[in-house]
Amino acid sequence: MIRQIIHIDQEKCNGCGLCATACHEGAIEMVNGKAKLVREHFCDGLGDCLPGCPTGAITFEQREAPAYDEAAVLQAKAAAAQPAGAQPHSLGGCPGVRAAQFQTAPAEPAPAAAGKPVSRLGQWPVQIKLAPVQAPFFQGARLLVAADCAAYAYAAFHEDFMRGKVTLIGCPKLDGVDYAEKLADILRLNEIQSVTIVRMEVPCCCGLQSAVQRALQASGKFLPWQVVTLTRDGRILA
Repeated sequence: MIRQIIHIDQEKCNGCGLCATACHEGAIEMVNGKAKLVREHFCDGLGDCLPGCPTGAITFEQREAPAYDEAAVLQAKAAAAQPAGAQPHSLGGCPGVRAAQFQTAPAEPAPAAAGKPVSRLGQWPVQIKLAPVQAPFFQGARLLVAADCAAYAYAAFHEDFMRGKVTLIGCPKLDGVDYAEKLADILRLNEIQSVTIVRMEVPCCCGLQSAVQRALQASGKFLPWQVVTLTRDGRILA
């Protein structure tokens, strides 16, 4: 059939993988460092991948292509939503932005005699800018939204804040973006249980807290949330 479908210009593609992450249907994958439409019947032709492309490599075209197969897309999504801890699974994209969930240490505090600290990170990516708006690891999650300086300032960040949560980090001053819209989508499209904001005492971190608060309001959900403020020398201020 003749229908609208995306076209990826291989010359313009820089291999960032953002389109693969933005494609909720899983139609795009990274092949030899370039984005490629590998499942034409997964592409709905709506173009969620277009805004994420920094080089303008993605356009629409009208051509002969298989019909969009929603049943196959849903089946693929169900297969990806395997229980946490079974084995790593990915949702497409280059390694830097490819969404993945993996087994971590149990949610209980680490025993004092255990020796080395254990990682409490249970998913990838962690940067707000790179995170997908929907992923299996968001379902039923307690969400931690933290300033990316926080883990450097606070020594027990993994144990005291990340343990048992899905972690997203960012810096509104360095990223130069407003996270509110994306965070609102994450809250609206997933069954998030609660939100914890960990910010630094510096003024620019107000932007992170403001974005989360606006996202909570825009999501239309009533979720428990709290703010923890850290001093620059690693103490909990509030």
